[in-house]
Amino acid sequence: MIPTTDPDFYRSLLDQMSDGVFFVDRNQKVLYWSLGAQRLTGYAAEEVVGRKCDDELLRHTDYLGNRAVPGAAPIMECLQDGHAREVKVYLQHKLGRRVPVSARVQPICDSEGGISGAIEIFRDDSAKSDSQRRIDAMRRMAFLDHLTQLPNRRFMEMALLTALNEYQMHLDPFGVLMMDIDHFKGINDTFGHRTGDKVLQEAARMLAASLRPDDLVGRWGGDEFIAIIRGMSPDALHDMAIRCATFAAHSSISTGDGRRITLTVSVGGATVQPGDTAEELVHRADQQMYLEKMQKHSEPEAKAS
Repeated sequence: MIPTTDPDFYRSLLDQMSDGVFFVDRNQKVLYWSLGAQRLTGYAAEEVVGRKCDDELLRHTDYLGNRAVPGAAPIMECLQDGHAREVKVYLQHKLGRRVPVSARVQPICDSEGGISGAIEIFRDDSAKSDSQRRIDAMRRMAFLDHLTQLPNRRFMEMALLTALNEYQMHLDPFGVLMMDIDHFKGINDTFGHRTGDKVLQEAARMLAASLRPDDLVGRWGGDEFIAIIRGMSPDALHDMAIRCATFAAHSSISTGDGRRITLTVSVGGATVQPGDTAEELVHRADQQMYLEKMQKHSEPEAKAS
């Protein structure tokens, strides 16, 4: 039974969101700060809860870096007039960089209809613009894998070096997932390369769908894929690996003769450590993937129904 009266249940739901969420009371004091808000801003809940949202910590700016004038920030305006609004602004990350966000602000009303507070939900807009820039770059410089329509190995190697450089400068945590289609050779040998290509395409689609918008997945070579996952602890990366495997396992491929192949993948992950090279990080993830695959060695090589 869903514990609909338990406040911790709803907090845990909000903490599953990739968007940032926070509540303020009528006096603009922050009452709740989600894990998504922490990931997007770098500030933990204990640094924010209890402070007023017009403090230096939570300032909004426009694209020129101009701060909102006192009383004109979206959440303050919402508290004054009770109207919801959507804005595109910048937040300053704890490490100093500016983060473009889309923010939605909604009043919170009491049982008598009075305004008792407000909620703001914000998401990182840079993911969308970064995604478009990646697509444009891949088209210009042949960084796209034409079969799967994912970034190819050359592009992923460059992205991995960029992530390592950011980690060395700002200590932004990230992880790498290595993913391999189970029994792919058997599928090719049994059903032919055309079906094998369909398996690769479906695996690419499912893996991309299982990740967050600001994560990056590409084809590493053959039936191997690699993903760069931002802001991940080892436990969270393990959960993401399970998510990818689960998404793939709910997919199947038609062989063209009325049968279907169940798709499964083996996934291994590793989080960045001080002094890591790209080769060391990928090797650790690859070793974890190999161990995962070895646990499945007794399964049939190709299943069709």
